[in-house]
Amino acid sequence: MDWVKIVYSFILLVCGLLIFVTSSSRKGDERKKFISTKAQSYAFVVVIGMLILEVIESIYRTFQGKNSYDGIGISPLIFLTMISVVYLITFLTYRKKYGD
Repeated sequence: MDWVKIVYSFILLVCGLLIFVTSSSRKGDERKKFISTKAQSYAFVVVIGMLILEVIESIYRTFQGKNSYDGIGISPLIFLTMISVVYLITFLTYRKKYGD
């Protein structure tokens, strides 16, 4: 595996853990839990939407007579990066909107 991918994966993992820990660090505040839950639910909707589009593309390629999987698909690294960015943006947006 390329060193750039390993370093990028490690940085992505650390950033994801920091986002998770900072979003749920203080206990007992319902507003913070609400903000975190809203951001998580929006990120989940984006994940489901991307996976549905991937399934639709696979079905379309199958009906076109092409192999449904020939190396074209969602890269796991890009997928995780996109979901992390979506979660971060929605978390910061809801935190600003609902106050923190």
